[in-house]
Amino acid sequence: MKKKQENKIQGSDASHEQVNQAQDSRRSFIRNTALAAAGFYIVPRHVLGRGFTAPSDKLRIAGVGAGGKGESDLWNFYGSGKADIVSICDVDLRQIKKSQDRYPKAKLYRDYREMLDKEHKNIDAVSVSIPDHMHGVVGMAAMQLNKHVYIQKPLTHDIYEARMLTKAAHNYKVVTQMGNQGASGDGVRQLQEWYNAGKIGDVHTITCFTNRPVWPQGIPWSSNKPPVPAELDWNLWLGTAPYKDYVEKLVPFNWRGWWDYGTGALGDMACHIMAPAFAVLDLGYPVSAECSMARPYVENWTPGNYPESGPIASSITLTFKGKNGKPDVKLTWMDGGILPARPEELGPTELLGDGGDGGAIFEGTKGKMMCGTYGKMPTLLPTALTAQADVKKTIPRVPGAETGHYHQWVEAAIAGYGSEQAKNLSSNFDIAGPLTESVLMGNLAIRSYNIAKTEKTKEGKDRTVYPGRGIKLLWDGPSMRITNFEDANQYVKRTYREGWTLGV
Repeated sequence: MKKKQENKIQGSDASHEQVNQAQDSRRSFIRNTALAAAGFYIVPRHVLGRGFTAPSDKLRIAGVGAGGKGESDLWNFYGSGKADIVSICDVDLRQIKKSQDRYPKAKLYRDYREMLDKEHKNIDAVSVSIPDHMHGVVGMAAMQLNKHVYIQKPLTHDIYEARMLTKAAHNYKVVTQMGNQGASGDGVRQLQEWYNAGKIGDVHTITCFTNRPVWPQGIPWSSNKPPVPAELDWNLWLGTAPYKDYVEKLVPFNWRGWWDYGTGALGDMACHIMAPAFAVLDLGYPVSAECSMARPYVENWTPGNYPESGPIASSITLTFKGKNGKPDVKLTWMDGGILPARPEELGPTELLGDGGDGGAIFEGTKGKMMCGTYGKMPTLLPTALTAQADVKKTIPRVPGAETGHYHQWVEAAIAGYGSEQAKNLSSNFDIAGPLTESVLMGNLAIRSYNIAKTEKTKEGKDRTVYPGRGIKLLWDGPSMRITNFEDANQYVKRTYREGWTLGV
């Protein structure tokens, strides 16, 4: 195994700007004649023989995030047979070993800015699979170097970031995909075909539900302050987030329940469970959001309120304006294991959704249909109608379905921006951006619910009130603003820690 490369960790904003201003990256490595200078020897196909892929036809990928989902993402890209993993970056060296063993020639880094600065001539695309609060800055830095990007769900931590990355994909002419692999599944396409064939009429109500969170939420921040593990660069891990002392069990997974880093149950699963609704109905931006949530009880059965952490369970309703004479659509999200009422058409022992992780129910003017998480197990209701439905396949399937989601992006990146492959991606940012914004609108409603203010009673005493509770937040999508509760707009775009910028 290759000896681990030592890299100087650079965290200054100047380094970041230097990366963002680099202009000599290739827009498409296929068309660039400088491959030989990057260390490749172009071998004609007839010399390699059938079944071999010339180095010039392989996508050179850098992975930011090499453990957990990041590791599996890289493996799926590599499994396409059309990608090489040439650089690996992770702030936690404990997470890097499996990827390091699999790709011993890949150069290793801890700071993505240093990696992009030194390796941008040698890479064509970047995979981003790290905590949510860093998706935007890493993705933008890569796109500004004209690198194709694959970013895990949710696309970003903030609504503003999602809008900016969606625009940047076209500004920098790069091929994009979000990591909600179910969007490439056959189930989503089956639901689309049933709807297009008029099987359930015009959809007016959608209910999505999940068993998440399966990590701690609705709790106070830990008071323990253990030493930072030697393998972890804590300052780099914090990145754009406010500085806090290291606490146990936050890394590598439980960060999801804290707003500084994660996006809660919605961010983790809604891009999977709401994706079929966006594919079927092309929902766009919501026009309003309202929510309720469960609150934990602490000493003496007093309701607890921990605004730094997501709730243990919540229900959010988003309203979307109907298009082309169709009715408005109300989409309700339930998490924490809360289940919707069973459709009357569903038998008493038949599974609701997928019977475990979650699912979605579509109610139309003529009937209903249902699916599980990722759009799997699509069924018409009553379920007997599923076998009777005679609808032709009109929407091309993605070869390999969920696994094909990765291969689809690799092939589109090789074909280049503007290619048919790029236009037909299941979750390019034109699709993933509005979906992510809608998911994050739910989080904006949750966080607005916990905005506390002090007011005087008639007796002159102070009391705490929550003006964001019990109201419907009205959303101006094009302007990215809540129009009837100004305090909620603080959650559209957060303030980064000093030294960090989105670069727009």
